[in-house]
Amino acid sequence: MDFHPTEEQAAAAGLAARIFRDLATHERLADVGTGSDAELWKALATSGLIAAVQDIGLLGLVLLLEEQGRTTAQVPYAATCAYGMLPLAAHGSAEQRARLLPALGTGEAVATGVFPARGRIAAEDGRLTGTAPAVPWLREATHVLVPDADRALWLVRTDAPGVRTSPVETTAPWSAGRLTLTGAVAERVGSDSAQQDAYEDTLAAARTAFAGLQAGVCAGSLARAVEYTCTREQFGRPLSTNQGVMLRAADAYMDTEAIRVTAYEAAWRIDQGLAAREHALTAAWWASEAGKRVVHAGQHLHGGTGADLDHPVHRHFLWGRQLDAYLGCGSELLAELGAVLAQEG
Repeated sequence: MDFHPTEEQAAAAGLAARIFRDLATHERLADVGTGSDAELWKALATSGLIAAVQDIGLLGLVLLLEEQGRTTAQVPYAATCAYGMLPLAAHGSAEQRARLLPALGTGEAVATGVFPARGRIAAEDGRLTGTAPAVPWLREATHVLVPDADRALWLVRTDAPGVRTSPVETTAPWSAGRLTLTGAVAERVGSDSAQQDAYEDTLAAARTAFAGLQAGVCAGSLARAVEYTCTREQFGRPLSTNQGVMLRAADAYMDTEAIRVTAYEAAWRIDQGLAAREHALTAAWWASEAGKRVVHAGQHLHGGTGADLDHPVHRHFLWGRQLDAYLGCGSELLAELGAVLAQEG
């Protein structure tokens, strides 16, 4: 395994870091509210960082999402890449790739997905019926990747007849919504013979991508906590010199690194065409379980300041808890991982 980024991946990550740092400021995020930052989304598209995912692979995407997570920038980057760019590039027809990938790459089209499949969507003669209670970035999306009860993948336009969306507020400001399909016309993604592979590939890549996002959220939370405890003095010395503070921060650092390395491993294996379902589940478990520990620690290490809902660290707390919920609770992920290992054994 080699987790060192290529020159292209490193350059993309550096550019992403500058864009997120310059545009995803605390003041701008407060002004955006629960929606998406249109100017930031345009900057990412103009810089080529959305279209670049086809070239830099999933590991490159994880590096970029880390940078987004550090600033909790409110753009549908993970969803568009994990449920649009990557699955269409891997499983879409030549016509679908030619028609949809350029629009996604320029930010004109925004994708999201209904994952994992919960058996709520039925397909009959190319029409979908069912509901998904909370889909991330649905209010911004032009296309939704939907697995049916048999785990075949379908692409639905949000403005198509039979498609209804309604706002849903989640812990983090992700422009989420409830998706209701009533005989909605959809186009198939992937072949009948490989429908299970297409679903599993997409789910594994999405779990890995959102784990990378969580690594960035945790890193940003910890960085804020370190800065605060090193400058805030109590009884004549910085808070960071207290053993309890140091131990709590050290534990948070180790958890953050565990999220990062498991996400890197899963992404690298997927890019290399190796089996990675259990590795993606492992990354998701660490992102869920360790992620919530880290953002709780980040808030607690700020003391009373961490209780301020307008403080930047609180946004990391909200994102961390939302990613924990979206990836799935730890026991659920462990049960699925155990089933996968038992099947392979």
